[in-house]
Amino acid sequence: MKHPIITFCLVITFLGFIPKANAQDPLTAGEIKLALNKLNTLGSVLYLAAHPDDENTRLIAYMANEKLMRTGYLSLTRGDGGQNLIGTEQSGLMGVVRTQELLEARKIDGGEQFFTRAVDFGYSKTPEETFAKWDKQKVLADVVYIIRKFRPDVIITRFPKTAYAGHGHHTASAILAEEAFDLAADSTAFPEQLIYVDVWQPKRLFLNASTWWDKDLPEKAKGNPAYITVDVGTYNPLLGKAYSEIAAESRTMHKSQGFGAAKVRGVQEEYLVLQKGEKFEDDVFDGINYSWNRIEGGKEISALIQEATTSFDAEHPEKIVPILLKVFTKINALPYSSWKYVKLAEVSRLISSCMGLHAEFIADDFSATPGTSVNGVINIVNRSNLKVKLTNIGIMEKDSTINLELPKNEMQNINLPFVCENEANTNPYWLNKPYEGIFDVAQQDMIGLPQNLNKLYAAIMLEVQGTFFYITQPLQYKWTDRVKGEIYRPFVVLPKITAAVAENVYVFSDNTPKKVVVTIKSHEKNRNGNVSLALPKGWKATPELADFSIDEKNQEQQVVFMVTPSATASEVEMKVLINNVPAKEVIFIEYDHIKIQTVLKEARAKMVRLDVKTNGQKIGYIMGAGDEVPNALEQLGYQVVLLDEDKLKNGNLSQYDAIICGIRAYNTNKYMSNVYTSIMDYIKNGGNYIVQYNVNRGLVTDKIGPYNFNISKDRVTEENADVTFVDGKHSMLNYPNKLTEDDFEGWVQERGLYFADEWDEEFQPILMMNDKGETSKKGSVLVAHYGKGSFIYTGVSFFRELPAGVSGAFRLFANMVSYKQAESIK
Repeated sequence: MKHPIITFCLVITFLGFIPKANAQDPLTAGEIKLALNKLNTLGSVLYLAAHPDDENTRLIAYMANEKLMRTGYLSLTRGDGGQNLIGTEQSGLMGVVRTQELLEARKIDGGEQFFTRAVDFGYSKTPEETFAKWDKQKVLADVVYIIRKFRPDVIITRFPKTAYAGHGHHTASAILAEEAFDLAADSTAFPEQLIYVDVWQPKRLFLNASTWWDKDLPEKAKGNPAYITVDVGTYNPLLGKAYSEIAAESRTMHKSQGFGAAKVRGVQEEYLVLQKGEKFEDDVFDGINYSWNRIEGGKEISALIQEATTSFDAEHPEKIVPILLKVFTKINALPYSSWKYVKLAEVSRLISSCMGLHAEFIADDFSATPGTSVNGVINIVNRSNLKVKLTNIGIMEKDSTINLELPKNEMQNINLPFVCENEANTNPYWLNKPYEGIFDVAQQDMIGLPQNLNKLYAAIMLEVQGTFFYITQPLQYKWTDRVKGEIYRPFVVLPKITAAVAENVYVFSDNTPKKVVVTIKSHEKNRNGNVSLALPKGWKATPELADFSIDEKNQEQQVVFMVTPSATASEVEMKVLINNVPAKEVIFIEYDHIKIQTVLKEARAKMVRLDVKTNGQKIGYIMGAGDEVPNALEQLGYQVVLLDEDKLKNGNLSQYDAIICGIRAYNTNKYMSNVYTSIMDYIKNGGNYIVQYNVNRGLVTDKIGPYNFNISKDRVTEENADVTFVDGKHSMLNYPNKLTEDDFEGWVQERGLYFADEWDEEFQPILMMNDKGETSKKGSVLVAHYGKGSFIYTGVSFFRELPAGVSGAFRLFANMVSYKQAESIK
């Protein structure tokens, strides 16, 4: 009995397959019929691009559900450098969000998801810059490894190798695809991988060409033997949707990027252009054997699947279970191959769906600490007339004999407490170590996986009419929300104690001590100890050591320290120590469209002793897509009031020394068109209005400022790019802080984005900057006087620089906030 369960553990390890939280829900009749067809198809295609949201969901949906191919998407990066329209996550946390958005998208369109170790460091203008930051050979090795592991018959790239790709990462993805296409079959290339995978030669490499960069593409494709035209608007009656409709639902999962998509119906053509590999006649898969005949011993399996397909009765799907059990047994008896484990997973899902089987593995809490006991329960119900017995359950390689009959439609609950022995704390595997251009992942067999392998799951052995098969269920926690209904979240393993600092950055403009609040949280009962702050010489925390005592699990206790900065300007890191050991902070990322994510990072904060002067006291802030600039302003000593439509239209705006508009507010807040007059009156009467970057596409109004300016795609991506002053005597550069070139050192990721490229003569540009090899851009900061006040537009990335504690960014922003005072003293 134990051997089959252990065998299925190998299935999960081989595929990097994480049982989906909703995998316990049976397929519908139409989905079962589609899955039967797919079970008889052994072909594969890998789509390859650079970022989350680069993928063509229409083509993925078409390949997975019309051509019935095993379809994967390899995104070189996790989108860490992207903007966030729904929250404040940046960098690594942004990558976690976008990883999960891709996984949710794949659940809809039927694809699988893979990644390399490459970090999305933000916009890149050339592949040369991209490869320099990534280490080309390491990313190329990852692409080769994923090709060898996934073994695609066909690879399709999103972007060309030319400048039409529009992004250095995009161009790099095309270059890597072409090189990896050949190297994957070369045993002398990355031979260390061959312990885990075999060499593999895909049959063809296509470019998914687009009218984005070639308006004549439809005409070029007509009668050209190098092109294939695919109608991805084809309707699938089993799903009740066209692939273009499925694709829209899939793409809409990229909510952090604001990529909600409309459902398009009717003919929708995609164009594929052969780049490498064998010629074809009229189909992407010409000459490729994607039947069971490609597997030794597969012919008989194919006949059984065809029998099940022909015999399928939508109202009585359980009738084909005996045939599917024969299929399962024969596949399980096959020698090792990648297709063996893919098809075992598929047929197991089909068998359980045809039985109307619901199974779940539920814990009584969402977390535990290493070495503690967990109360788990298997909830399982058989909703068919078939005779079913639950014989064994394996948890963490420990097998329990159950031998429980499952009568029709009677829910069974099996309590299975276990101990989380030697379990590592839950954290995205690629974030376990510090990184720069590429994530540090030591284990070769982890590379490519979208998320951690779930080791806490139940392997459930069932006997159906004398034949054994098995399913798995991940350990989860579930509860019922009065509005949202039943909700699942992944079970996690956490440190016994975690700590969180109230702010990521503390700014000291003088030697006055600041309060630093540390929240201690216990993840098990009855924990006590002490907490201290590790600071470099010249900085001081009072008290030096503080005790804590927590009785109940998930309870918190706050400890307050007063931190005195050094006498001179400096930027330092403060770490929290628990019992003299560096503590971890636990972060839960919660959005309705993805599963709750858990991230552990060092409990620390940046301390900035800064020579900065400010003027004014009260600032109004209009939140846009979400940023942490208000917190940074409070660190400078400002009182920040968040403004909504009502306050902007009906409030007393004259009380604010400045009103600041958050990033993309004119893209995300529909009401901004309704408050234009109020804001212009505020400026005219002496106010200072600062607008941070927006994008031209999707503006809710064509009027932002008192005069016209055009928001372009201009940006400066090199964070250390030279910055010069248009007019060094301008008050924004001198009051209340005299800025120098030193203020533009130590910036992160980029200088800025979405600069203005055209503006009315009333505007004055303040800064000039450019990436290497490009002409200077003056549109990063524009200021214009209107009535008694001023309007400022800036594409400078304050939303990144201020939370990162960049001193010069604070000084520049303080000058912008103080601008009207500066003008009044001239």
